Amino acid sequence: MATPIKLARQFGRQAFGENPTRYHTARPDYPEWVYATLVSLCGLCRDTAVFEIGAGTGTATRRLLELGANPLTAVEPDPRLADFLRATNPGNALNVIAAPFEEVPLPEGAFDLGVSATAFHWLNEDAALGKIARLLRPGGWWAATWNVFGDDSQPDPFHEATKDLLGPPANPSAGERGIPFALDSAARLAALKQTGAFDVAEDRTSRWPLILDADQTVALYATYSNVIARPDREDVLAEIGRIARDVFLNRVVRNMTTSLYVARRVG
Repeated sequence: MATPIKLARQFGRQAFGENPTRYHTARPDYPEWVYATLVSLCGLCRDTAVFEIGAGTGTATRRLLELGANPLTAVEPDPRLADFLRATNPGNALNVIAAPFEEVPLPEGAFDLGVSATAFHWLNEDAALGKIARLLRPGGWWAATWNVFGDDSQPDPFHEATKDLLGPPANPSAGERGIPFALDSAARLAALKQTGAFDVAEDRTSRWPLILDADQTVALYATYSNVIARPDREDVLAEIGRIARDVFLNRVVRNMTTSLYVARRVG
């Protein structure tokens, strides 16, 4: 069996910044229950010291600020996305650092909460979790969430109609053993346990429909890393748009799965 073609982790650090406004508009928000969990379980409230890994265009950043994160240190390796973050979230609470998380010197034991939203799969998990544990105060929380485009428990006609168009390369979100990284709870919880730094770890999920017209579908697929990486991406996107308009009559339903992992620092 041929080895699947995969995107290097480094690719994700500069893949999404070509048009930050378009990316921000195309990507769906996270369900509100994710933030409710950060408040009720992880203690997010006014003046909570938070760091965010791979903040991107700030889909999660905005809600963290609204819920009281202050200071919020957002680490984003793509300087174009970092500039967008600063411009769209003015105020003294947010500090944006344009650098890879692994290279950023942050004060150890200084944070109440660490967050990553649909970005953590681009890092080396074991090394990143070790650093995260060092940054958190005893009793502080780590939270990683994803919006996964797919739900294997339900039919997904649009995905079936377009999957041959997408093909390789796969990004690290595809995970191992045929299970998406974000939905492989056994592996994610095992990695947290292996650090020896967390005394509580659990995962939560929800399923929901994302309904799009043809233009929204094309805009969304244009933000997929495996589409961005393709030399024929414009042709691929044109065909996705044609299928959305002509076959699905301008109404595409993607079955979404949102996952959230939370873990409490020993202390």
